[in-house]
Amino acid sequence: MKMTWTEAQRYCRENYTDLATVNNINDMNQLMKSVNLNKYVWIGLHRSHVYKWKWSLGDPVNYTNWSNGDSNGRDDCVYMRDGSWYHQDCNMKKRFICYNGDKGFIINGSSVSWRDAQIFCRQHHTDLISVRNQTENQQIQKIMNDKDISEVWIGLFSESWEWSDKSDSGFRYWGSGQPDNRGGIENCTAVRIKEQGRLHDAPCSDSQTFVCHQDKLILIQMNLSWSEALRYCRENHVDLVSVDSEESQFMVTKVIHRSSTDAVWMGLHYYCQMNLWIWIRGEAVCYQNWASGNETKLMNCNTEHRAGAVQSGGNHLWISLPQSHKLNFICIRK
Repeated sequence: MKMTWTEAQRYCRENYTDLATVNNINDMNQLMKSVNLNKYVWIGLHRSHVYKWKWSLGDPVNYTNWSNGDSNGRDDCVYMRDGSWYHQDCNMKKRFICYNGDKGFIINGSSVSWRDAQIFCRQHHTDLISVRNQTENQQIQKIMNDKDISEVWIGLFSESWEWSDKSDSGFRYWGSGQPDNRGGIENCTAVRIKEQGRLHDAPCSDSQTFVCHQDKLILIQMNLSWSEALRYCRENHVDLVSVDSEESQFMVTKVIHRSSTDAVWMGLHYYCQMNLWIWIRGEAVCYQNWASGNETKLMNCNTEHRAGAVQSGGNHLWISLPQSHKLNFICIRK
């Protein structure tokens, strides 16, 4: 079907989750396989009226280290010097640091624009670095000092583009010269299939085919106890969510931002007879993301039973709460 962007958004929200969000090149390749007969397709990226700072890697922006409050940038990118952050035109050329998963930070001595640095990091490593706390900030500054480099691009950038589902995804795969906002009315985004999935801005009133996505998880905005939430998920979907890897933690963060409570239930509970935390299907807790002190909090099973919840804000850490608390919760879809 061909629809305007707004009509497509409404259709996806009524029948699935939302217009498609693209988190990385693997997502784009998957999208390309499903629509390879079309010229353009709408996805969920559109221009808003608010400029926001975002990490290229998609991390939430919970920590900043601006020089003298220097944080008002529009379509700007960020570099680090002497441990402080500054924003500048993204076309300026600087050295940069990539994040490379378990291998840590990789500094590159070539001077390039921020966008070219981002492309290089994504092709050869993971992405431009995110700086999530003071410890990482100091670690990066030490790398710069050891290499005698005064300035480097980091992965923070400012823009007014956002995803329909409010995802934090910082993935942008613009075509050459895009976005150009021709005529001042190109506020929505289409994937150009014949250009290897590159993004183009276009008038939202254009009629295009489109791609929806459906999350494997669903946030239920009802305030229930842990036991009530468990029963609801099993009767209406599959089960309360188990978060057993970084990938499943990321899937939780994609839906949790719509929560109306400070934390949401997941399928983790304290099993008193064995004196340990387990998932509802009996799996051991291998991957963990506890807030400090919560995993080892003393349990008195004679007075209360406790379950695990994930915080709606911040770094989405896990906390221990009495099962009687009333929270939103996340189910696994059928």
